[in-house]
Amino acid sequence: MSIHHLATRFGRNSHQIGGYEPLDNEALYRHVPSIFAREAHDSRSERYVYVPTIDIVEGLRREGWFPFFAVQSVPRDGNRHGHAKHMLRLRREDGIGKPEAAEAIIVNSHDGTSAFQLFAGMLRFVCTNSMIAGERFEEVRVPHKGNIEHDIIEGVYTVAEDFPRLIDASETMKGVRLSEDEQRLLGEVSLVARYGEDESPLTPEQIIEPRRYEDRGDSLWTTFNVIQENVIRGGLHGRKRNAEGRIRRSRSRPINSIDQNVTLNRALWTLAEGMQRLKAG
Repeated sequence: MSIHHLATRFGRNSHQIGGYEPLDNEALYRHVPSIFAREAHDSRSERYVYVPTIDIVEGLRREGWFPFFAVQSVPRDGNRHGHAKHMLRLRREDGIGKPEAAEAIIVNSHDGTSAFQLFAGMLRFVCTNSMIAGERFEEVRVPHKGNIEHDIIEGVYTVAEDFPRLIDASETMKGVRLSEDEQRLLGEVSLVARYGEDESPLTPEQIIEPRRYEDRGDSLWTTFNVIQENVIRGGLHGRKRNAEGRIRRSRSRPINSIDQNVTLNRALWTLAEGMQRLKAG
């Protein structure tokens, strides 16, 4: 494995790779082969307009956008593996060397389970932690019909128009200070976003605990990032009551599902913005 491909992981339901340098086609093919599928899954009708995701990636490379992270789902139906849902995070190389970089995020599949979806996101280099902006930011969906390649490249630029607002939002969050009670409150509502009405195996105190020295602090931005990383990456020791009422020790699971990653990431960003408005009010 290249030293530049630092985040390769094979989970139970996803394959992913990421690094500090753009991913070439060899690395992409090895870890996310579905973006190279040469035809749609045979379940698709004749009206389904098929464009391989790699063609979109090549078009975006010509426009100066490069993939730095890619993940592919591992479907239960093995016959869909070569057409499975995938997500790529692209950015311009001029973002390297800064604390954060704005990203354009593409989600697609070739088996009919997803239209092309485009989101704005951000990467923190200190922990290679990637976020997806919340509901107030642009989301573009391109169905598999018409001039897809042109529409998607235009969609990336539409999403990129939100980048200045995205950077401004992160800078504003850096200037908002939270008390310990407010940090715990943000942790509590984030656990509801993660586990719903089910009893959480984790405590708010656990998910606001930083994993590294650089993330210590009381700003809203730092607290949000700590929560997001703890919730998405999992690995925290928790306790949960089983059906018989007994306490069972467990370890929180990482979020490997692409859909759940997108939904939860956007929800956490929206919660952080809600705390920002609460403090401003």
